[in-house]
Amino acid sequence: MFITADQIEPAYGSGVLLLIALGAVALLLLLIMRFKIHAFVALVLVSLLTALATKISYADVVPTLLGGFGSTLASVALLVGFGAMIGRLLEVTGGAQVLADTLINRFGEKRAPLALGVASLLFGFPIFFDAGLVVMLPIIFSVARRFGGSVLTYALPAAGAFAVMHAFVPPHPGPVAAGELLGADLGLVLVMGLLIGLPTWYLSSYLFGLWAGRRVHIPVPELLSGADVEEGAGENAPSFGLVLSVLLLPLALIFLNTGLNTLATQGTIDGEATWVSVLRMVGQTPVALLITVLFATVALGWARRSRADVEQILNSALAPVCAIILITGAGGMFGGVLRASGIGQALAGSLESTGLPVIVAAFVVATALRVAQGSATVALTTTAGLMAPTVAATSGLGAIDLACIVIAIACGATVLSHVNDSGFWLVGRFLGMDEKTTLKTWTVMETLIGVIGFAFAATISAIV
Repeated sequence: MFITADQIEPAYGSGVLLLIALGAVALLLLLIMRFKIHAFVALVLVSLLTALATKISYADVVPTLLGGFGSTLASVALLVGFGAMIGRLLEVTGGAQVLADTLINRFGEKRAPLALGVASLLFGFPIFFDAGLVVMLPIIFSVARRFGGSVLTYALPAAGAFAVMHAFVPPHPGPVAAGELLGADLGLVLVMGLLIGLPTWYLSSYLFGLWAGRRVHIPVPELLSGADVEEGAGENAPSFGLVLSVLLLPLALIFLNTGLNTLATQGTIDGEATWVSVLRMVGQTPVALLITVLFATVALGWARRSRADVEQILNSALAPVCAIILITGAGGMFGGVLRASGIGQALAGSLESTGLPVIVAAFVVATALRVAQGSATVALTTTAGLMAPTVAATSGLGAIDLACIVIAIACGATVLSHVNDSGFWLVGRFLGMDEKTTLKTWTVMETLIGVIGFAFAATISAIV
């Protein structure tokens, strides 16, 4: 049984509980940064120690840990796993290459950076930042050689697109975990993620990429110049329409659920009608992604490869995401302990006394964790766990407010990428930049994404 904060009496006053929370976060960062303990192990260990420090009864400690872990994984594992499968099928069958080539041809030479960015936004819906960037880099380098100029002109809009989609939009693990922990509607998080993410990308990545490309000349690296971009590229590659349909199908299904839910809430349709319930079930994010995986398996996989090969492709998609899924679950475990111990209520009381809005506090906490330990996913998940009890204890928060708080946490977890972030080294090394240049370009762009995205989220939350 999952033990919640309203089932136990806190053992300490608010001041002591907040000191325990501060010590728990400090210990977590120390274990990850100083002693290089894996984030999954560190989160589980700190969750256990926090439960003991707050005097949760020995009989309730393990149920509380498992409850937080299991409730988070119940949906996160499905979404992340299905998203990875869709992305892997698009990658292996040549869908990414087709997407980029078609958009560049239609946008024209002068808008090649915009075409690469749009392609990355579409391809970034199901695939993670690092995997998507590595897949797109040979395409980016090829376009940069073809049209000339600094590689930053073409690379930053694409890299920023993957970063925005990875941080803001389900089924990526960060926004999914944060949405689950805060009780936000994932369909609405997806809508708000796109509504906020697209203009944020245009301002912070596309326009900044053009500006940086004119001022910092980085020649196209020889790295990946001779690599095969896609195993399935060529005559057997999927059509642009098919690739687009795979990417848009889950969005359409999820939007269907969100739209029907809104109409039912307004009384426009009967929310209890069978046809409404069936369509809303189909539009639930796990079901929508399952349908998309089946469609992609048949249309992209079986149409071009043997069923045994397709099974192997799907299987290979799961291994890289296992660590992310476990870390996300452990973050939910940490949040469960914070809720059961009464720390969340103590934090809520402190925020109320300072007058700091919840959405601002969420952004600040996520930023601090991001700067301290580097991982955006860990910062997102840990902040959501810390803030979940506070959000639950704050009255007057509607569905849109919750979705905006999720985006605000994602924004804080994006800013100030530096030397403790694997993405900093991935982008810098692949583009042939030294540390100073990477700080001037990649770090600035990531910070712009976070700050501009937060400004949009806070504005929408305040107005709506």
